[in-house]
Amino acid sequence: MNIKIQKRLAAKILKAGINRVWVEPDELDRVGSAITREEVRTLIHEGVIKKRPQTGISRGRVKQKRRRKGPGSRKGSTQGVLRKQRWMIGIRKIRSQLLELRDKKLITTPVFRKLFLMAKGGSFRSISHLNEYIETHKLVRRR
Repeated sequence: MNIKIQKRLAAKILKAGINRVWVEPDELDRVGSAITREEVRTLIHEGVIKKRPQTGISRGRVKQKRRRKGPGSRKGSTQGVLRKQRWMIGIRKIRSQLLELRDKKLITTPVFRKLFLMAKGGSFRSISHLNEYIETHKLVRRR
């Protein structure tokens, strides 16, 4: 039985789309005989015709794809630089300074090793702090 017109009428009454109108499969011939809006309204009241729940749009894909906010994506001031990045920059400068002093033979290898391990332990804030430590402890080799 063709119930296209009844579905359209029910959709208008229920304020929903035609696809959201559900008709009881056992009562199809009864629905087909309903011609007027009033008859369709009574069928809705009886529960023969119902409005299906609205299907929402899933946010699963949006939640799965997060924004990339890591250190590789950041631009701008160094205030946003991570603590580890700051440490890496500082320790590399200190280590290169120590290597330079050793290669110029201003400090011996055992002293270099001691200072290198101290730097690793976080004893020096900067290159100037390292140089100050070397001068105060008289670790520079005499020529």
